[in-house]
Amino acid sequence: MAQRGRASGRQAGQKPARTAAPAPARTSPAELTARRARLQAVIDPVVAGTGYDLEELTVKQIGRRHLVQVIIDGDGGVGLDAIAEVSRAVSRALDEAEESGADLIRGEYQLEVSSPGVDRPLTLPRHWARNTGRLVKVKAGDKTLTGRVLAADADGITLDVDGEEHALSYDALGPGRVQVEFKRMNEISDEELAEFDDDSSDDEDLDDDELDDEGEER
Repeated sequence: MAQRGRASGRQAGQKPARTAAPAPARTSPAELTARRARLQAVIDPVVAGTGYDLEELTVKQIGRRHLVQVIIDGDGGVGLDAIAEVSRAVSRALDEAEESGADLIRGEYQLEVSSPGVDRPLTLPRHWARNTGRLVKVKAGDKTLTGRVLAADADGITLDVDGEEHALSYDALGPGRVQVEFKRMNEISDEELAEFDDDSSDDEDLDDDELDDEGEER
């Protein structure tokens, strides 16, 4: 996840105020919805221009600042470099839009760009296509099925449930949930176990700064 922000700051040498700052005015739900729409008009084409899809955009007020969360995805997944690239592109676009007079976010804000987690529900054809081969649990009519996605196209999916193939249209499906699978220990080779031990040792040497993807305040 990449984080960028805009924060108002005092000039160098200026003494901090000793009086307590007034409580921040709360942004109404209607205003947050309107700001989200204006933000999406700027962010959506930027994300598309980098070759990814804007999956979700949320705007929240947290204390004195706003949190703008952008979730992106792509056919080949989203790596850390891609997240950093999109974060920079979105940040530039927001700056340029505000410099041209657009009223997007009032005051301080934090921008977070990330990829969907495994708990993201599968609701669109592209979600299913990107999870071909994965084990998924989904409600189809009055039944709940757990099976492996064999194929997905514009009309529906083919799901393998205990060796039996089911052709299901999207109209008949509820949101799908990817199931986390773990290898049984007796299926893991000695080589894989050795690699796991090496990776664990390396992780212990990493500090918090090395684990951070990107973060900066403006």
